[in-house]
Formats: sequence, structure tokens, C-alpha cells
Amino acid sequence: MSQPELEAKLVLEATVSPSEDPEKVFQAMKSVLGDARCERSTRPGSEKLTTEDPRALVQIRDQLRDRHVRSAAKKQMLLKSTVGSASLMLNRQAASAGVIALCGSPDESPLGPIYLTVHSEKIGAAIDWLTAYAG
Repeated sequence: MSQPELEAKLVLEATVSPSEDPEKVFQAMKSVLGDARCERSTRPGSEKLTTEDPRALVQIRDQLRDRHVRSAAKKQMLLKSTVGSASLMLNRQAASAGVIALCGSPDESPLGPIYLTVHSEKIGAAIDWLTAYAG
């Protein structure tokens, strides 16, 4: 699939409970981004990954397509969008297996979701591209 013709920054954030291995949380988050280059930020109780690598957008678009959740993702992103950003909640256990599964509420992921935020000056175009049925 072609690279998107838009610039976007992706931020993934998750809490890390005292019983969890932060490295496993990081690996689950990294699997969402595939081979994309990313920057990791760790604080006590949280992990954060940031990337502007277009391969991350392609990875997420492919996962949304393969899991047949494009329309649900688009609806959630539009509901949780502001000027310049939109977000989704992802199931952490599914991410650990390399699969994107959407959460409608934080309770749907027992250890808490991974929050994915897309930042773009053209957020509407970014949402449309990530959830498109063609191409």
C-alpha cells in the first residue's frame, strides 16, 4: 500500500500497573506501529511512544482493514477528535499479539487500553485515509 500523502504524528500511551513488566507494555505498543521508527518515553506508571514515520500509518491502516473495523474506527475517531487530533482506544492484550482491537471504553481492556492519538494539521484527511475502503 502506498505511503500517505499527509504528515501525521502518532502518540501511543498506556499506564503500567505495578504488577506489569514495562517492557511487555512497550512491546505491545511497538507491535501496533510495526517497523516504524519511534521514540520511547518512560515514566513511573506509564509508557509513551511517538512517531512521525509514515510506515506507522500504513501499519494501522492495514490492521483496521484486515480486522474489518474501518467504519467503527472512523466513528470513534470522529467522536474523539479535536482541532488537529483524533484518538482511539486499543485493547492491550490484542496489541500484545500484534493485533489492533478497538475498545469502546477503558473497561474493555482489563489492564487498561493503549491510547492512540493521531495529530495532523489535516486531521480529517488523516482519518479518511486511515479508514478508507479503496486503495
